[in-house]
Amino acid sequence: MSTEEKKNDILNWVDPKDKSGEFKRQQSVFRNHISKEPGAEFPPEKDRYHLYVSYACPWAHRTLIVRKLKGLEDIISFTSVHWHMLDKGEYISLCWTELWLKHHRLRFAEKDEKVPGENVTPDPLHPEYTHLREIYFENNKDYEGRFTVPTLYDKKQKKIVNNESADIIRMLYYVFDDLLEDKYKKVDLFPEDLRSTIEETNEWTYNDINNGVYKSGFATTQEAYEKNVKTLFSSLDRAESHLASNPGPYYHGDRLTEADIRLYTTIIRFDCVYVQHFKCNLRDIRSGYPALHKWVRNLYWDVPAFGETTEFTHIKNHYTKSHRQINPLSITPLGPEPPVLPKDREVATAEALVKGKKE
Repeated sequence: MSTEEKKNDILNWVDPKDKSGEFKRQQSVFRNHISKEPGAEFPPEKDRYHLYVSYACPWAHRTLIVRKLKGLEDIISFTSVHWHMLDKGEYISLCWTELWLKHHRLRFAEKDEKVPGENVTPDPLHPEYTHLREIYFENNKDYEGRFTVPTLYDKKQKKIVNNESADIIRMLYYVFDDLLEDKYKKVDLFPEDLRSTIEETNEWTYNDINNGVYKSGFATTQEAYEKNVKTLFSSLDRAESHLASNPGPYYHGDRLTEADIRLYTTIIRFDCVYVQHFKCNLRDIRSGYPALHKWVRNLYWDVPAFGETTEFTHIKNHYTKSHRQINPLSITPLGPEPPVLPKDREVATAEALVKGKKE
Protein backbone atom coordinates (compact mmCIF):
# COMPACT_ATOMS: atom_id res chain seq x y z
CA MET A 1 0.00 0.00 0.00
CA SER A 2 1.40 3.40 -1.00
CA THR A 3 1.84 6.28 1.46
CA GLU A 4 -1.17 8.07 -0.05
CA GLU A 5 -3.29 4.92 0.16
CA LYS A 6 -2.34 4.50 3.82
CA LYS A 7 -3.27 8.10 4.48
CA ASN A 8 -6.74 7.59 2.97
CA ASP A 9 -7.33 4.12 4.39
CA ILE A 10 -10.62 4.26 6.30
CA LEU A 11 -9.07 2.11 9.03
CA ASN A 12 -6.57 4.79 9.90
CA TRP A 13 -8.44 6.58 12.68
CA VAL A 14 -4.99 7.82 13.71
CA ASP A 15 -2.72 9.46 11.10
CA PRO A 16 -0.13 6.76 10.26
CA LYS A 17 2.60 9.40 10.45
CA ASP A 18 1.59 10.40 13.98
CA LYS A 19 3.78 8.28 16.24
CA SER A 20 1.83 9.37 19.34
CA GLY A 21 -0.98 6.96 18.42
CA GLU A 22 -3.50 9.67 19.40
CA PHE A 23 -6.93 9.97 17.75
CA LYS A 24 -7.58 13.58 16.70
CA ARG A 25 -11.10 14.54 15.64
CA GLN A 26 -11.53 16.89 12.68
CA GLN A 27 -13.92 19.80 12.44
CA SER A 28 -17.26 19.85 10.65
CA VAL A 29 -17.50 21.69 7.31
CA PHE A 30 -21.07 23.04 7.11
CA ARG A 31 -21.60 25.68 9.81
CA ASN A 32 -24.54 27.81 8.64
CA HIS A 33 -27.43 28.63 10.97
CA ILE A 34 -31.19 28.90 10.91
CA SER A 35 -31.89 32.48 11.94
CA LYS A 36 -34.79 34.82 12.68
CA GLU A 37 -32.82 37.77 11.29
CA PRO A 38 -34.57 39.55 8.39
CA GLY A 39 -33.28 38.28 5.08
CA ALA A 40 -31.63 35.22 6.62
CA GLU A 41 -30.69 32.51 4.13
CA PHE A 42 -32.23 29.87 6.41
CA PRO A 43 -35.29 31.28 8.22
CA PRO A 44 -37.30 29.17 10.71
CA GLU A 45 -40.27 27.60 8.93
CA LYS A 46 -42.44 24.58 9.58
CA ASP A 47 -41.60 21.49 7.50
CA ARG A 48 -38.68 23.18 5.75
CA TYR A 49 -35.82 21.31 7.43
CA HIS A 50 -34.88 17.65 7.64
CA LEU A 51 -32.41 15.91 9.93
CA TYR A 52 -30.32 12.97 8.77
CA VAL A 53 -29.15 11.01 11.80
CA SER A 54 -27.95 7.64 12.99
CA TYR A 55 -29.31 6.07 16.16
CA ALA A 56 -25.86 4.60 16.71
CA CYS A 57 -24.08 7.95 16.77
CA PRO A 58 -23.97 9.82 20.11
CA TRP A 59 -23.55 13.18 18.35
CA ALA A 60 -26.63 12.65 16.18
CA HIS A 61 -28.53 11.30 19.20
CA ARG A 62 -28.25 14.74 20.80
CA THR A 63 -30.34 16.28 18.03
CA LEU A 64 -33.12 13.70 18.36
CA ILE A 65 -33.35 14.34 22.10
CA VAL A 66 -33.60 18.11 21.66
CA ARG A 67 -36.09 17.78 18.79
CA LYS A 68 -38.39 15.83 21.11
CA LEU A 69 -37.84 17.94 24.22
CA LYS A 70 -38.70 21.11 22.28
CA GLY A 71 -41.79 19.63 20.61
CA LEU A 72 -40.38 19.97 17.11
CA GLU A 73 -41.65 16.64 15.75
CA ASP A 74 -44.15 18.33 13.39
CA ILE A 75 -41.72 21.08 12.41
CA ILE A 76 -38.51 19.17 11.58
CA SER A 77 -38.67 15.75 9.95
CA PHE A 78 -35.88 13.19 10.19
CA THR A 79 -34.48 9.99 8.72
CA SER A 80 -32.05 7.60 10.35
CA VAL A 81 -29.51 5.70 8.31
CA HIS A 82 -29.15 1.94 8.79
CA TRP A 83 -26.77 0.76 11.51
CA HIS A 84 -25.10 -1.59 9.04
CA MET A 85 -21.95 0.00 7.65
CA LEU A 86 -20.49 -2.82 5.56
CA ASP A 87 -20.59 -2.09 1.88
CA LYS A 88 -18.77 -3.60 -1.09
CA GLY A 89 -16.30 -5.29 1.20
CA GLU A 90 -15.40 -2.06 2.99
CA TYR A 91 -16.03 -1.21 6.60
CA ILE A 92 -16.10 2.15 8.20
CA SER A 93 -16.54 3.99 11.45
CA LEU A 94 -19.38 6.48 11.62
CA CYS A 95 -19.16 10.15 12.38
CA TRP A 96 -15.78 10.26 14.05
CA THR A 97 -13.19 9.30 11.41
CA GLU A 98 -11.03 11.69 9.44
CA LEU A 99 -10.82 13.02 5.88
CA TRP A 100 -10.84 9.54 4.42
CA LEU A 101 -14.55 9.48 5.14
CA LYS A 102 -14.95 10.29 1.46
CA HIS A 103 -14.83 6.49 1.08
CA HIS A 104 -17.38 5.62 3.70
CA ARG A 105 -20.80 4.08 3.37
CA LEU A 106 -23.56 5.59 5.50
CA ARG A 107 -26.46 3.89 3.77
CA PHE A 108 -30.19 4.28 3.99
CA ALA A 109 -32.39 1.31 4.79
CA GLU A 110 -33.93 -0.42 1.81
CA LYS A 111 -37.66 -0.45 1.23
CA ASP A 112 -38.50 -3.84 2.73
CA GLU A 113 -35.91 -3.92 5.54
CA LYS A 114 -37.31 -4.24 9.05
CA VAL A 115 -35.02 -2.29 11.37
CA PRO A 116 -35.89 -1.08 14.90
CA GLY A 117 -36.42 2.60 15.42
CA GLU A 118 -38.61 5.33 14.00
CA ASN A 119 -37.90 6.50 10.42
CA VAL A 120 -35.18 3.98 9.54
CA THR A 121 -36.27 4.11 5.91
CA PRO A 122 -35.13 4.96 2.40
CA ASP A 123 -34.44 8.67 2.01
CA PRO A 124 -37.94 10.21 1.72
CA LEU A 125 -36.58 13.33 0.00
CA HIS A 126 -34.43 11.57 -2.58
CA PRO A 127 -35.88 8.10 -3.28
CA GLU A 128 -33.11 7.44 -5.77
CA TYR A 129 -30.34 8.00 -3.20
CA THR A 130 -28.95 4.97 -1.39
CA HIS A 131 -26.20 6.65 0.68
CA LEU A 132 -25.82 9.86 2.67
CA ARG A 133 -22.81 10.89 0.60
CA GLU A 134 -25.14 11.59 -2.35
CA ILE A 135 -26.69 14.50 -0.43
CA TYR A 136 -23.24 15.99 0.03
CA PHE A 137 -22.46 15.60 -3.66
CA GLU A 138 -25.82 17.24 -4.45
CA ASN A 139 -24.41 20.31 -2.68
CA ASN A 140 -20.99 20.04 -4.30
CA LYS A 141 -20.12 17.43 -6.93
CA ASP A 142 -16.44 17.85 -6.05
CA TYR A 143 -16.92 17.61 -2.28
CA GLU A 144 -13.90 16.01 -0.57
CA GLY A 145 -14.76 16.46 3.09
CA ARG A 146 -16.58 14.25 5.59
CA PHE A 147 -20.01 12.71 5.15
CA THR A 148 -21.37 12.79 8.67
CA VAL A 149 -24.43 12.67 10.87
CA PRO A 150 -26.21 14.67 12.06
CA THR A 151 -26.82 16.60 8.84
CA LEU A 152 -29.40 19.40 8.88
CA TYR A 153 -30.86 19.86 5.39
CA ASP A 154 -32.98 22.64 3.87
CA LYS A 155 -35.68 20.97 1.74
CA LYS A 156 -36.67 24.23 0.03
CA GLN A 157 -33.21 25.21 -1.22
CA LYS A 158 -31.86 21.66 -1.36
CA LYS A 159 -28.85 22.68 0.69
CA ILE A 160 -27.04 21.33 3.73
CA VAL A 161 -27.31 23.90 6.50
CA ASN A 162 -25.06 22.40 9.15
CA ASN A 163 -23.39 19.11 10.12
CA GLU A 164 -22.08 20.04 13.56
CA SER A 165 -24.23 18.65 16.39
CA ALA A 166 -23.25 21.35 18.89
CA ASP A 167 -24.51 24.04 16.48
CA ILE A 168 -27.67 22.15 15.56
CA ILE A 169 -28.91 21.54 19.10
CA ARG A 170 -28.47 25.20 20.02
CA MET A 171 -30.40 26.28 16.94
CA LEU A 172 -33.28 24.09 18.05
CA TYR A 173 -33.36 25.59 21.57
CA TYR A 174 -34.96 28.91 20.58
CA VAL A 175 -35.12 29.67 16.85
CA PHE A 176 -38.47 27.88 16.30
CA ASP A 177 -40.13 29.14 19.50
CA ASP A 178 -42.58 31.39 17.61
CA LEU A 179 -44.04 28.22 16.03
CA LEU A 180 -44.39 26.27 19.28
CA GLU A 181 -47.04 25.81 21.95
CA ASP A 182 -46.32 27.67 25.18
CA LYS A 183 -45.32 24.50 27.06
CA TYR A 184 -42.48 23.91 24.61
CA LYS A 185 -41.46 27.58 24.45
CA LYS A 186 -40.85 27.35 28.19
CA VAL A 187 -38.37 24.46 27.77
CA ASP A 188 -35.06 26.29 28.25
CA LEU A 189 -32.11 23.95 27.85
CA PHE A 190 -29.48 26.69 27.99
CA PRO A 191 -30.73 29.09 30.69
CA GLU A 192 -28.95 32.41 31.00
CA ASP A 193 -27.94 31.97 34.65
CA LEU A 194 -26.30 28.58 33.98
CA ARG A 195 -24.59 29.28 30.68
CA SER A 196 -21.09 29.88 31.99
CA THR A 197 -21.33 26.76 34.19
CA ILE A 198 -22.64 24.64 31.31
CA GLU A 199 -19.89 25.88 28.99
CA GLU A 200 -17.22 25.05 31.58
CA THR A 201 -18.74 21.59 32.06
CA ASN A 202 -18.95 21.08 28.29
CA GLU A 203 -15.23 21.64 27.93
CA TRP A 204 -14.11 18.68 30.01
CA THR A 205 -17.18 16.53 29.30
CA TYR A 206 -16.53 16.75 25.57
CA ASN A 207 -12.75 16.37 25.61
CA ASP A 208 -12.46 13.74 28.34
CA ILE A 209 -15.74 11.77 28.22
CA ASN A 210 -17.66 12.22 24.93
CA ASN A 211 -14.48 12.18 22.86
CA GLY A 212 -12.47 10.39 25.55
CA VAL A 213 -14.04 7.01 24.81
CA TYR A 214 -12.94 7.34 21.18
CA LYS A 215 -9.47 8.55 22.10
CA SER A 216 -9.18 5.43 24.26
CA GLY A 217 -10.70 2.99 21.78
CA PHE A 218 -9.00 4.31 18.65
CA ALA A 219 -5.54 4.71 20.22
CA THR A 220 -2.86 2.82 18.32
CA THR A 221 -0.21 2.76 21.05
CA GLN A 222 -0.34 1.48 24.60
CA GLU A 223 0.82 4.86 25.86
CA ALA A 224 -1.96 6.76 24.07
CA TYR A 225 -4.58 4.29 25.29
CA GLU A 226 -3.48 4.42 28.93
CA LYS A 227 -3.20 8.20 28.93
CA ASN A 228 -6.69 8.69 27.54
CA VAL A 229 -8.49 5.97 29.47
CA LYS A 230 -7.10 7.33 32.75
CA THR A 231 -8.28 10.83 31.82
CA LEU A 232 -11.69 9.42 30.89
CA PHE A 233 -12.19 7.76 34.26
CA SER A 234 -10.88 10.75 36.16
CA SER A 235 -13.58 12.85 34.49
CA LEU A 236 -16.24 10.19 35.12
CA ASP A 237 -15.22 10.43 38.79
CA ARG A 238 -15.67 14.18 38.54
CA ALA A 239 -19.19 13.82 37.10
CA GLU A 240 -20.02 11.22 39.77
CA SER A 241 -18.88 13.56 42.54
CA HIS A 242 -20.97 16.40 41.15
CA LEU A 243 -24.14 14.29 40.88
CA ALA A 244 -23.63 12.72 44.31
CA SER A 245 -23.43 16.15 45.95
CA ASN A 246 -26.27 17.83 44.06
CA PRO A 247 -29.85 16.83 44.89
CA GLY A 248 -32.33 16.56 42.07
CA PRO A 249 -32.83 14.23 39.12
CA TYR A 250 -30.79 16.30 36.63
CA TYR A 251 -27.22 17.50 36.36
CA HIS A 252 -28.35 20.92 37.58
CA GLY A 253 -30.86 19.88 40.22
CA ASP A 254 -34.45 20.20 39.08
CA ARG A 255 -33.59 21.80 35.71
CA LEU A 256 -33.01 19.69 32.62
CA THR A 257 -30.30 21.35 30.52
CA GLU A 258 -27.75 20.87 27.77
CA ALA A 259 -25.40 19.35 30.35
CA ASP A 260 -27.73 16.35 30.68
CA ILE A 261 -28.10 15.92 26.93
CA ARG A 262 -24.38 16.02 26.15
CA LEU A 263 -23.40 13.63 28.92
CA TYR A 264 -26.29 11.18 28.46
CA THR A 265 -25.43 10.04 24.95
CA THR A 266 -22.05 8.73 26.12
CA ILE A 267 -23.14 7.28 29.46
CA ILE A 268 -26.08 5.33 27.97
CA ARG A 269 -23.64 3.63 25.56
CA PHE A 270 -20.94 3.04 28.13
CA ASP A 271 -21.75 -0.38 29.58
CA CYS A 272 -23.12 -1.79 26.32
CA VAL A 273 -20.28 -0.73 24.04
CA TYR A 274 -17.43 1.32 25.45
CA VAL A 275 -16.50 -1.02 28.33
CA GLN A 276 -15.65 -3.94 26.07
CA HIS A 277 -15.30 -2.50 22.58
CA PHE A 278 -13.17 0.53 23.43
CA LYS A 279 -11.43 -1.12 26.42
CA CYS A 280 -12.90 1.45 28.84
CA ASN A 281 -13.06 -1.18 31.55
CA LEU A 282 -11.59 0.27 34.73
CA ARG A 283 -15.20 0.36 35.96
CA ASP A 284 -18.67 0.18 34.46
CA ILE A 285 -21.49 2.61 35.20
CA ARG A 286 -23.96 0.20 36.81
CA SER A 287 -21.60 -1.13 39.45
CA GLY A 288 -18.95 1.58 39.71
CA TYR A 289 -20.82 4.88 39.61
CA PRO A 290 -24.02 4.88 41.73
CA ALA A 291 -24.88 8.55 41.20
CA LEU A 292 -24.30 8.43 37.44
CA HIS A 293 -26.26 5.19 37.27
CA LYS A 294 -29.22 6.72 39.09
CA TRP A 295 -29.06 9.84 36.90
CA VAL A 296 -28.90 8.01 33.55
CA ARG A 297 -31.73 5.65 34.50
CA ASN A 298 -33.92 8.58 35.51
CA LEU A 299 -33.45 10.13 32.08
CA TYR A 300 -33.94 6.85 30.22
CA TRP A 301 -37.06 5.69 32.07
CA ASP A 302 -38.74 8.96 33.05
CA VAL A 303 -38.03 11.41 30.20
CA PRO A 304 -39.40 10.08 26.88
CA ALA A 305 -37.09 12.25 24.78
CA PHE A 306 -34.16 10.21 26.11
CA GLY A 307 -35.50 6.66 26.35
CA GLU A 308 -37.55 6.73 23.17
CA THR A 309 -34.60 7.92 21.05
CA THR A 310 -32.17 5.30 22.42
CA GLU A 311 -31.95 2.27 20.11
CA PHE A 312 -29.61 -0.41 21.45
CA THR A 313 -29.81 -2.60 18.34
CA HIS A 314 -28.28 0.22 16.31
CA ILE A 315 -25.77 1.12 19.00
CA LYS A 316 -24.42 -2.37 19.63
CA ASN A 317 -24.47 -3.62 16.06
CA HIS A 318 -22.92 -0.54 14.54
CA TYR A 319 -19.89 -0.35 16.80
CA THR A 320 -19.14 -4.04 16.93
CA LYS A 321 -19.69 -4.75 13.23
CA SER A 322 -18.10 -1.59 11.79
CA HIS A 323 -14.71 -1.49 13.51
CA ARG A 324 -12.98 -4.62 12.33
CA GLN A 325 -9.60 -3.26 13.30
CA ILE A 326 -10.90 -3.55 16.86
CA ASN A 327 -13.30 -6.49 16.41
CA PRO A 328 -12.11 -8.47 13.33
CA LEU A 329 -14.87 -11.09 13.42
CA SER A 330 -17.70 -8.59 14.01
CA ILE A 331 -19.11 -10.56 16.93
CA THR A 332 -21.59 -8.56 18.98
CA PRO A 333 -21.63 -9.38 22.72
CA LEU A 334 -25.05 -10.26 24.13
CA GLY A 335 -24.71 -8.32 27.35
CA PRO A 336 -25.18 -6.50 29.49
CA GLU A 337 -28.73 -7.69 29.84
CA PRO A 338 -30.88 -5.74 30.26
CA PRO A 339 -29.00 -2.83 28.64
CA VAL A 340 -30.54 -0.45 31.19
CA LEU A 341 -31.56 -1.72 34.61
CA PRO A 342 -35.01 -0.74 35.92
CA LYS A 343 -34.91 2.00 38.53
CA ASP A 344 -35.79 -0.42 41.33
CA ARG A 345 -32.99 -2.90 40.54
CA GLU A 346 -29.23 -2.92 40.98
CA VAL A 347 -26.56 -5.30 39.71
CA ALA A 348 -26.88 -8.78 41.22
CA THR A 349 -23.94 -8.44 43.60
CA ALA A 350 -25.28 -5.18 45.00
CA GLU A 351 -28.75 -6.66 45.44
CA ALA A 352 -27.25 -9.65 47.24
CA LEU A 353 -25.35 -7.37 49.63
CA VAL A 354 -28.50 -5.43 50.45
CA LYS A 355 -30.44 -8.65 50.99
CA GLY A 356 -27.69 -10.03 53.25
CA LYS A 357 -27.71 -6.92 55.42
CA LYS A 358 -31.49 -7.13 55.86
CA GLU A 359 -31.28 -10.75 56.91
